[in-house]
Amino acid sequence: MTKTLLIVDDEKNIISALKRLFRREDVEILTADSGVRGLEILNNTKIGVILSDHMMPEMTGVEFLSQARKIQPDTIRIVLSGYTDLKTIVDSINKGAIWRFLTKPWDDELLKNTIQEAFENYQLKDTNKQLSTDLREKNETLGVYTKMLEGVIEEKTYSLEFNLKALQISQDILEQLNIAIVGVDEAGTIVIANRYAHRYLSVGGKVLLGKNIKSTFPIEFCEALLQRDSSAHNTLVINGVSGENLKVSVIKLQPPALVKGTILTFSVSPG
Repeated sequence: MTKTLLIVDDEKNIISALKRLFRREDVEILTADSGVRGLEILNNTKIGVILSDHMMPEMTGVEFLSQARKIQPDTIRIVLSGYTDLKTIVDSINKGAIWRFLTKPWDDELLKNTIQEAFENYQLKDTNKQLSTDLREKNETLGVYTKMLEGVIEEKTYSLEFNLKALQISQDILEQLNIAIVGVDEAGTIVIANRYAHRYLSVGGKVLLGKNIKSTFPIEFCEALLQRDSSAHNTLVINGVSGENLKVSVIKLQPPALVKGTILTFSVSPG
């Protein structure tokens, strides 16, 4: 960051002496011979530190610095004067118009150290301001992402609720059908069984869901089922729990089905 020092004094020899003092310092120096000229510079250039005389024509240094504060509030403001109106200086410090008050003639090392400290103070304020800006921008970005996420969650929630309702309706439809329906996954586990399936196939009222077909149906039936052509609907006949013959239609799921499995429908065979 460029360190810019504005020196305001109506005495040219003072300005020259101060410029010589800071000639070897890493500081860009701008000068003004009045408060009015100083304000013009402030309206056009970013200044880090202002070093101003107090007793000047048109406006005093404190009046100038009070207006300078309104233009660039973060600038560090210092009075360098041989005139010491203690009440005015104290009031100005308390109101935040000036940061330090130094007297003429000055001590070179003290003045250079004070200016260095002033720039460090200014840089710290500038860094904090930038961090606050970055934090605000990140919070705004986070707010946008949060709203986007809320929209995604709302959409997913709606989709989930819709799918649950569709699943419930599908289950209700299966229960109302007048035929027994059993769904078997790729591993042979029964994952769907409506009330008629339990009526025709469940021994002793045992639940079919979660059972493997090999523990539920005759071995011959299971082997025949596995040997069926997966590209066509096939029919088998087995005995139900009450001894009646059941005609079994075998439908193996094909694409675009998302899962592999088999649908079995059972109906009482006339023969």
